[in-house]
Amino acid sequence: MKLISFLCSTWTLLLLGLGPLTSAAGEIVIGQIAAFSGPLAPTGSHMRAGAQLCFDPVNAEGGVHGATLRLIAKDDGYKSDETVRLARAMLKESQPLAFIGFVGTGNVEAMLEQKVLSEAGIPLIAVRSGAASLVRRNDPFLFITRASYAEEVEKITEQYVTTGYTRFAILFQNDAFGLDVLASAEQAITRAGGFLVAKGSYAKNTTEVEAAVKTIGAAKPQAVIMIANTAASAEFVKQSRAAGYFAQFVALSVTDAAQVVSRIGADKAEGLVLTQVVPDPNSRAVPLIREVQDNFAKFAPKEVTANHTFVEGYLGAKVLVEALRRAGPNPTRKKLRDTLEAMKNYDAGGVFITFSANRHAGSRFVDITILNRAGKLLR
Repeated sequence: MKLISFLCSTWTLLLLGLGPLTSAAGEIVIGQIAAFSGPLAPTGSHMRAGAQLCFDPVNAEGGVHGATLRLIAKDDGYKSDETVRLARAMLKESQPLAFIGFVGTGNVEAMLEQKVLSEAGIPLIAVRSGAASLVRRNDPFLFITRASYAEEVEKITEQYVTTGYTRFAILFQNDAFGLDVLASAEQAITRAGGFLVAKGSYAKNTTEVEAAVKTIGAAKPQAVIMIANTAASAEFVKQSRAAGYFAQFVALSVTDAAQVVSRIGADKAEGLVLTQVVPDPNSRAVPLIREVQDNFAKFAPKEVTANHTFVEGYLGAKVLVEALRRAGPNPTRKKLRDTLEAMKNYDAGGVFITFSANRHAGSRFVDITILNRAGKLLR
């Protein structure tokens, strides 16, 4: 009986650590746990749709080494405990080879704290977070395909201080995400020679920004850096405009421009500045965007637009597909992880990805855009 128990335990560990062999079913399962309900539903949905659009033409051409890619997704409602619970359930039920497109700093941190990735030996690629805490942690199973929030904030402060802005305020989400970027923003403002005159927060999964609007507005900043999700950013701008506050509002890439316009109208959103960690979805001058646009026209995803979040999901999936190709037939989770870590200067179409054992944040692309009167983004 002891021998049987030992063999069963060993076989279970092998299944978790190595993942399924693709030759058996001719299919590679990729799992996503993200917000498909609540304030961040559009973010999760567009990350998923972008990844799926990358997989569709690959599957149409016979897959990767003959194995098709199947993306399965579950809704965590942007709740960290649900992320962990659903990820463990998916590992048991569907045995994905890799995870992709998780949304939220706290959600990803919970996965790492609970050792979900390390215990299963499974890589997680293209998370919707650029938190310094995740970048510094350099977890061996986490691969980030976007610039860090610290790099976004650095670009903001450098640009505005050089044009005469010195008085900054910060709106932040009161959770792991917001507090992480808040620290980076405070340091960046000081380094650039600016001053932090006010800061205000709101609770995660809400748009309760009333108190923050009053606190920040009373300090009369020249620029407000918004470390907030789309819904909260939109509400903050709306209430600030209504109160007669007209500082320069600057949002990080986690805020989606089109959704802000949809929520509050182009007239109120005009002048909102947003950082971006992928190229302009409308620029056919960039090879990655031409590819996205051509595939979007061919495979016609429903109920989504090819926005920056969509492109981010596509980019992450493209990096994963390239790693699968390099890993060869019948990849294991370990082989895939090792292949990702060895990826150097991969040209994903004008965006370059480099990983190493010492750095699992693969991109440093940051752009700055602004909404015009018609609700369109300009560079």
